Amino acid sequence: MDMGNGGASDRKVPTHETTYVQLRDMVLTGGLAPGQAVTIQGLIRDLGAGMTPVREAIRRLTAEGALQLHGNRRVSVPNLTAELLDQIAFARLTIEPKIAELAAPRLTEQTINRLVQIDQAINEAMQKNDIHGYLSGNHCFHFTLYEASGAQILTDMAQSLWLRFGPSLRVVSARYSQGRLPDRHSDAIGAMRAGDGRALARAVEADIAQGVEFVRQALQAGEI
Repeated sequence: MDMGNGGASDRKVPTHETTYVQLRDMVLTGGLAPGQAVTIQGLIRDLGAGMTPVREAIRRLTAEGALQLHGNRRVSVPNLTAELLDQIAFARLTIEPKIAELAAPRLTEQTINRLVQIDQAINEAMQKNDIHGYLSGNHCFHFTLYEASGAQILTDMAQSLWLRFGPSLRVVSARYSQGRLPDRHSDAIGAMRAGDGRALARAVEADIAQGVEFVRQALQAGEI
C-alpha cells in the first residue's frame, strides 16, 4: 500500500519502523503460524535487523495482542479460540463496515482504480495458489479503502484486529485449491463506482463474515 505523499518517499524510514512493519507483515500473512514459537535470534536473522529494533517491534506487537513473549527468549502468535474469534468478529463487523461507509464519499477515481488493480493482483495470486500474495493483497485492498475514510482511530483499531485474525486466515486459505480463495471485492468495487456507501458497507460486512465463518469451521475441525 502506498502511504506516501509529496516528498515523503525521499525521507529515510527509521530502522525500528521498517523492522516493525516487516514483523507485522509476517504475522498478517502467516509467516508465523498460530502457536509457532520462534527465537528472538531467529527473528534477528530473518529480518536482517539488530537486536534493539527487533525487540522494539516485538514489544509493540505484543502490546497489540499479535505476539506472545515467552520467558525462554521466544515469541509466538497466540492461538485463536472460539471465544476470541467471537470478540474479533463482533468488533470487525462493527468497525470495518462503518469505515467503508465513511470512505465512500471520499473515494477518488484514482483510488478506485488503484483498488481495482489491487483486486486484479489478488485474482492472479488466487490462480497461482499464491497464499502470501493473496493475503498481502487482501490486506492492501481493505486498508487502501480504509485510509481513504480519514477515520484514523477506527482504522488503527481495525489494524489491531487484523493482526489477531490474520494468522488463522492463513491456515484456512491453504485449504482452497487453485482459484477458489473467495472474497466479495467485486461487490465492493461496484458499490464504490455507484457512490453507494451503504452498499459498500454491506459488501465489506459480507466479506468479513465469510472469512470469519471459514475460520470458525477450521477451529471446530481442530485445524487451527
